Amino acid sequence: MTKLKLFLISFYLIIPSFLFSQEEATNAILNKSLQKIAVEFRTETNFNKAQYFFTNQKWDSTLVYCMKQLNSNQNKELADYCHYLRGNSFRQLKLFREAKKELNLVSKKFVFYPLVNKTLGECSLEIKEFEKAIYYFNEVEKSPNFDKQGIKIRIIYENLGVSYLHLSQFNKAEEYLFKSKKLLEKEKKSESLFLLYTNIANLYYVQYKDQQAIPYFEKAYSLSKKIKDFESKEMASKNMSVVEENKGNNFKKALIYRKEFDQWKDSINNQNKVWAVADFEKKFAVAQKQKQIKVLEVENQLKNSQRNWLFFSAICLLFLLTAGVYLYAQKVKNAKIILLQKDKLDELNATKDQLFSIVSHDLRSSVNALKTSNAKLSATLETKNYDELNQLIIQNSGIANGAYSLLDNLLHWALLQTKQLYFHKESVHLFSIVQQIEYDYKPLLIDKSIAFENSVSKNIFIFVDLDSLKIVLRNLLDNAIKFSNENGKISFYTQENNSEPCQLVLQDTGLGMDEDTIAAILKDNELLAKKEKSEAIGTGLGMQLCKQMIKKNGGAIRIESELHKGTKMILTFLKTEQNG
Repeated sequence: MTKLKLFLISFYLIIPSFLFSQEEATNAILNKSLQKIAVEFRTETNFNKAQYFFTNQKWDSTLVYCMKQLNSNQNKELADYCHYLRGNSFRQLKLFREAKKELNLVSKKFVFYPLVNKTLGECSLEIKEFEKAIYYFNEVEKSPNFDKQGIKIRIIYENLGVSYLHLSQFNKAEEYLFKSKKLLEKEKKSESLFLLYTNIANLYYVQYKDQQAIPYFEKAYSLSKKIKDFESKEMASKNMSVVEENKGNNFKKALIYRKEFDQWKDSINNQNKVWAVADFEKKFAVAQKQKQIKVLEVENQLKNSQRNWLFFSAICLLFLLTAGVYLYAQKVKNAKIILLQKDKLDELNATKDQLFSIVSHDLRSSVNALKTSNAKLSATLETKNYDELNQLIIQNSGIANGAYSLLDNLLHWALLQTKQLYFHKESVHLFSIVQQIEYDYKPLLIDKSIAFENSVSKNIFIFVDLDSLKIVLRNLLDNAIKFSNENGKISFYTQENNSEPCQLVLQDTGLGMDEDTIAAILKDNELLAKKEKSEAIGTGLGMQLCKQMIKKNGGAIRIESELHKGTKMILTFLKTEQNG
């Protein structure tokens, strides 16, 4: 039991940053004051830019213009504002020691000094200087009218409670955490209550007061259902898993919580990947914007020069006119470049949205099916019904193979859309390729008792990219197996003569399709499709991939099919010249 408790304590120690997500980086009162100061010192361009970027949470730009202001003007009031803005910006960038150095430069006469102490306390808590954090939060509590600056006393109480908890001063920690609880329960904010209940539960748990801790863990878990933050859900389920393990009488329930924790952990990992892509795109956009700002600054300097030299002579006027024409031409040229870049970016965004749509729809369906099947598998294990267990294992394998095929197609489709897929055409022996594909799918053919016939002419060589041809044939054969009944038949054969391209036919005796379904499959960008009277659901991504790769190889595809009478997929490729 001791080992499990220590595991939970170590988990608690790594989450102090959650405490500060409840409050905005800048509040309306501070922003309003900054706007008034900016109007009063309207001639101070650097300060005006700094407060603008701070209000819009552009931390790097805030740091730059605050430093420019400090270097250009010695006004003490503006200096206090600049030091505070820089300190808060460093904090938002998680440079906590730099933030403390900057905030300590603010004079105590600063009107927002309670806010300075609050930020210093939060930075100290982040870097585990808990005694200093307590000092700063106590200073905030002593300050008169601190609530008029947008500071909520419940947050100060909670921060004090967490600081004392880290110092193992449990009585003090309990006093402040319950002060915060009394105020927060009136506000009924689910995310804030979740964090507070978790802290109170940990307070009791580290003292081995399980009976007092468990109700708060349960309250926190209940609140996690109402909030969207994956990390909070992960934390709640993990804590409940450890609680149930410590009880020692319900390991089944502990396992349920552990599975839920693994689910949220996977969701966080996927979310982090998406956020990493979004962060990269944001940085790229910022870099482009900074380039544009530099261009505009150069243009403004040129215009000022033109206006000053206008008064000297007619020759200078002619020169400026010429320069103006040149600048206009450059601006038109730049506008065209920006427009082209915008079109390209829109195209990439459309591709990205399409990819996300596929991932969110189909992978979620596969994972949900696997989750449901695993739940049945767990129940079947208890009943020891081995026949049903075998069927569920086969079903899980099928779902996993389907998800793998989707991911494989998705990868190749993404590479094809972004023009990163390498194509190298060469002479390919068609019979051998079909033979290889048959070997890859032999287990699936045997599983459904489907007969396979390779009647492709052994004398035919076609001029294609080998890897893309294999992808096309694998997808088409996979579909033929999927939509064929047991004891069916799948055939590959060729229709060709010496003067025309080679026609490769894949024929099955499966479900078949009506004319509307054929038209939908052949339509460009038709990604979602469902075969009638079948449980098999597909994205249509495989067919889109096949069509694009066939087109890339200079070929064509045609479909002949009737409902319940099977389907013919007819592929046309150019033959190698010496066999033409």
